[in-house]
Amino acid sequence: MMRISQALEIASLTDPGRLRKRNEDYVAERSESGLVLLADGMGGYNAGDVASGMATDLVADGLDQDWQQARLDRMDQVQAQALAADLIRQHVARANSAVHQAAQHTPEYSGMGTTLVVGLFFDNLLTVGHVGDSRLYRLRGDALDQLTRDHSLLQEQIDQGVISKEEARLSHNKNLVTRALGVDPAVEAEVHSHVVVPGDVYLLCSDGLNDMVDDEEIRLTLLTLKSNVQLAAQHLVQAANDSGGRDNVSVVLVKVLNDFQVTRSWLVKLKLWLKR
Repeated sequence: MMRISQALEIASLTDPGRLRKRNEDYVAERSESGLVLLADGMGGYNAGDVASGMATDLVADGLDQDWQQARLDRMDQVQAQALAADLIRQHVARANSAVHQAAQHTPEYSGMGTTLVVGLFFDNLLTVGHVGDSRLYRLRGDALDQLTRDHSLLQEQIDQGVISKEEARLSHNKNLVTRALGVDPAVEAEVHSHVVVPGDVYLLCSDGLNDMVDDEEIRLTLLTLKSNVQLAAQHLVQAANDSGGRDNVSVVLVKVLNDFQVTRSWLVKLKLWLKR
């Protein structure tokens, strides 16, 4: 079995943008675990960088530890997928409690919160969990698809037919999220899994990118520069800043180089088959 770190090429970049003095975005990657994460501290709240930093560390470190200990070669793909989803929900919930308690007990942290998007690659799958409006996109072939659905007022208005996607881009309500980590005592991450194939490029980003750069420009950038994901990350951040850079902008890019299916022994396969 190919090690996950050899099957994925990862690049990340975070920038304060043109107008903000402080960067409230955080990114993390754990290449040996196939783990990537991005958090965007809530704009307009106190200590957004504290919330995003706490959430990033707690979720990334917790998932990294638990996932490293998981024996995927003793599970079938469905079992591994269920475990990944369960662990993401658990660690997001724990991070939410920690951030919320810190906000309750420290006056200068009152009201802080963060978005979060986390991806776990394993066994030719990607399980992604998210809270808020930080996004995950996938470039497959020539097509760019948004794999997460924003937890935002704008998205609800689009779903209800109140406004169009084009009108949403011009709205002044872009930063009104309907779900965030740390604001309430409990929050649930939305979790989905997707089949991964070699050649795919995955993009995690804060809204500082997609508010400034439309999806077609993102698609063309990834399509043109996918052979060099570090350069692609730099170009996306620069494009956001060139368009105004009104917010912090962060990206994590993951290019799938090879198949990374888990190899299971015939004995394990037999045991798994007998359990069905």
